[in-house]
Amino acid sequence: MEHAQILFLNQKDIKSIITPRDAFDAVEYAFRMHARRKVQMPAKIYLDYTRYRGDLRAMPAYIVPLGASGVKIVNSHANNYRFGLPSVMAIFILIDPGTGRPVSIMDATYFTDMRTGAAGAVAAKYLSNMNASVLGLVGAGRQAAAQLVAIARVRKIKLVKVCAKTAQEAQTFADRMEKITGIPVRPCSIRDVCDADIISTTTPSRKPVVKDAWIKPGTHINAIGADAPGKQELETGILRRARVFVDDFNQAAHSGEVNVGMSTSRITRKDIRGELGEVLIGKKKGRTSDKDITVFDSTGLAVQDVSIAFRIYTRAIKMHKGKKIILF
Repeated sequence: MEHAQILFLNQKDIKSIITPRDAFDAVEYAFRMHARRKVQMPAKIYLDYTRYRGDLRAMPAYIVPLGASGVKIVNSHANNYRFGLPSVMAIFILIDPGTGRPVSIMDATYFTDMRTGAAGAVAAKYLSNMNASVLGLVGAGRQAAAQLVAIARVRKIKLVKVCAKTAQEAQTFADRMEKITGIPVRPCSIRDVCDADIISTTTPSRKPVVKDAWIKPGTHINAIGADAPGKQELETGILRRARVFVDDFNQAAHSGEVNVGMSTSRITRKDIRGELGEVLIGKKKGRTSDKDITVFDSTGLAVQDVSIAFRIYTRAIKMHKGKKIILF
């Protein structure tokens, strides 16, 4: 039966379909729809695997004007390197909102990196100084690579500084990404990395690794790593003197970079200027001067996943990609 067929797309399929530009456009669209309240997006559901230093999240969403809905199931396990597995893995189920039937099951590990990188690029486009040319990366994993590739599309990056858990990890990242992007990538101390125009933090830290004293006026920061309660990469003092924007207030208050500061009352909702989507649609003002410090607190939105998954699916149909499987 035609209605019982599901299009299965593996990571190889996804890589042959989606580009960084596609991811950027899909994420920018999702931010706008979210700001205009044209979506349904319940809070993430968590299962905590404390014994294994991991968790599992379910992220459903529905973008009404797009006519697209679905749910992503994604893990985060810090010890997975011991098993030769990525710390983050994900699948996405695309659902027809008209009938509730699943129309596609696809790998979401790769496009999660791309959409998170794209979110950082959208933030850099609307919040960083136009002449920003030095990018600092705190962390040297897949997310750091995605941030570099995406941000280099919206700002003329002339130098990248990177730090990691080990000097070898930073050097390996630098060698690989310099070849991919053609941009000089220099391993540095974390303090030197923070002497940059744009900083992206992508660590799983539960204590601040970026000090307030290191951040100069005019810096834009993408705070990417904090995605669960108790995680924190930036000293709270940075948030208190910056113009802070979140992707979704409720989600950020629960599990974003601002969650620790808010839970201890060191910052309040008044310290958050708005959601990034509100800047995109002109409802809120982003940067007000070249001297502003701006922070984007990215927790990752399910509507971003729906937007990019729907784009992948429709293109896969046209390109005859994937494999049709029978569910019932």
